[in-house]
Amino acid sequence: MEKFRAVLDLHLKHRSTLGYGLVTLLTAGGERMFSAAVFQCPCTAAWNLPYGLVFLLVPALVLLVLGYVLSARTWRLLTGCCASGARSRGSGLRGAIVCAQLSGVAALAPLTWVAVALLGGAFYECAASGSTFLGRRLCRGRAANCTAQLPLVPCGQATASGVQDLLKEIKAQSQVLGWILIAAVVIFFLIVTSITQCLSPVSFLQLKFWKIYLKQEEQILKSQATEHATELAKENVKCFFDCCHPKKCNTPSIKDWQQISSLYTFNRNNLYYSMLHKYVNRNERNHSIRSSEGDAMIPVLGFVDSPAINSNAEL
Repeated sequence: MEKFRAVLDLHLKHRSTLGYGLVTLLTAGGERMFSAAVFQCPCTAAWNLPYGLVFLLVPALVLLVLGYVLSARTWRLLTGCCASGARSRGSGLRGAIVCAQLSGVAALAPLTWVAVALLGGAFYECAASGSTFLGRRLCRGRAANCTAQLPLVPCGQATASGVQDLLKEIKAQSQVLGWILIAAVVIFFLIVTSITQCLSPVSFLQLKFWKIYLKQEEQILKSQATEHATELAKENVKCFFDCCHPKKCNTPSIKDWQQISSLYTFNRNNLYYSMLHKYVNRNERNHSIRSSEGDAMIPVLGFVDSPAINSNAEL
């Protein structure tokens, strides 16, 4: 389970092409095993359509939900958003942009599931054989009892003349739809990725440096947070047993934590590599890092909001 979560994290952080490839292979392999070991079409007019659609779409929905749940940006966006006075001016638009980015990344695994399932054909064959609409189209010009026999086709039990041959046509439809979906997804992701890279406000090498900085900042922050939390816990436990008052231990305030946890915005005039970087260079007069003129949400910089320390992988 931990290995599976690590692979999904690679995909959800979209830090490399390797992450996409691993998630795609994992989803495709899971669909093949699921289809072979669990799926059994009931071959009845009443159950074929809902049974086939459930196996085709419900796992895709589960993968989509997991895509949101395992993304650090989801929880960075949602945590505390309903608290009084939590939303600042313009945060609604920024939240919508982040939601769109999250949806695009989270959709890869479910789309992979549907595409692989369509190429295999078993789920579509079962659903299509139970569809009244498709049944009328498939049985046009065939035996009179073709529509009644069609639900038996996935199980190879159709006895009417020529009805069992419809299985090849249904499978061909499924595979064509699968390839169309794959082509559409690949083209869409290629276009979106190209556009976001073209709109990058910084150069390729600076993006590389930026990611190195974030990795180091994340490791140091986690180390310092662990050390500070340990020291505070030891002092509190010691004072509890010794019945004394603890010595003062400086800890960031609620406002401080909220400011470094907000969504990242890029400003060409004041370039900061993270919200922590922006916070330590804040205006000392008001101790605030509120949005200023020129701040913008840049899709290609979405990785700034996705360090592992903010994810739910350790919960």
